[in-house]
Amino acid sequence: MTPARNEPAVTLRRLLPEPAELTADEAMNQWRPWESAPPGRPSMALNMVHTTDGRAVLQGKSGGLSSVADRQLFHAMRTRVDAVMIGAGTARVERYGRIVPDPARREQRSAVGLQADPLAVIVSGSLNVPSDLPLLQDPDSRVVIVTSSASSLADVRAEVEYLRFEPVDLPAALSQLRDAHGVRSILCEGGPRLNASLLTGGLVDELFLSTAPLLAGDAGERSIVEGAHLREPYRVALRWLLEHEGALFARYGIGQQ
Repeated sequence: MTPARNEPAVTLRRLLPEPAELTADEAMNQWRPWESAPPGRPSMALNMVHTTDGRAVLQGKSGGLSSVADRQLFHAMRTRVDAVMIGAGTARVERYGRIVPDPARREQRSAVGLQADPLAVIVSGSLNVPSDLPLLQDPDSRVVIVTSSASSLADVRAEVEYLRFEPVDLPAALSQLRDAHGVRSILCEGGPRLNASLLTGGLVDELFLSTAPLLAGDAGERSIVEGAHLREPYRVALRWLLEHEGALFARYGIGQQ
């Protein structure tokens, strides 16, 4: 993030494409995903963290895998997209609040022509989303919930709209987000089942993958993609690779092999 108060910006080593030292903001400043949206939908990037042996969750949460460098990249990415998407399970477990709480970060967004606060998009087929979620109690947040439920959440303070499909139709939802809400770029922060649905639908353009220098074994759970039944593997093209204190931060372009 712009480093959180009292948290200095860390220096990352860029290993590829050419060696350099830079901050998280410097790494992300050239990323302008709204300029590369494919026809009919927003561009879609996944942002995930896992251990060296491929575990995406420790004790039910991804937070134990994070680091200062990972968090700073995470929040820098949020300044570069129109919307942030999460599955209902991730929103519940991680207790999502306002997507960009830092005023300096909101100014960064405005400076590149984005709205100060990104749209939050929650995917929940059954509408299993608690109304007391901090995000839904924040009056400055705009939220779209993609669901197959005909119900609506009560006692929320955020501005909430619904995109209803039976069953949930992610391609149609992305098309509506583009047409009705002007969303040109989305950062998806999981969880693994939502990632799988987006991948199997051919809806993902990039992957930002942080690899924590940890071996979790049975203490870890799930992979970053859970239940993706791909007819063919997807080839990923490494665009850059950063390092900090043994953690690796890769950016991949995604295309079907």
